Amino acid sequence: MNANKVLDAKGLACPMPVVRARKVMKEMETGEVLEILATDKGSVADLAAWSKSGGHDLLEHKEEGGIFKFWIKKG
Repeated sequence: MNANKVLDAKGLACPMPVVRARKVMKEMETGEVLEILATDKGSVADLAAWSKSGGHDLLEHKEEGGIFKFWIKKG
């Protein structure tokens, strides 16, 4: 999936992946896609809840080799 920006949040514990994602998303235009890479298992629920509450669309998420990947479209 193509992303306009990539946020490397690997190694960061909750709530830092969400905090960093919020900061990057503020700089993006509506409709752009942010790819987030995280290793914290809590980020799965946290980023899904954050994207929903912020009016963004969680397009896809998956795990590859212990790295959680998320694609969130700015709403």
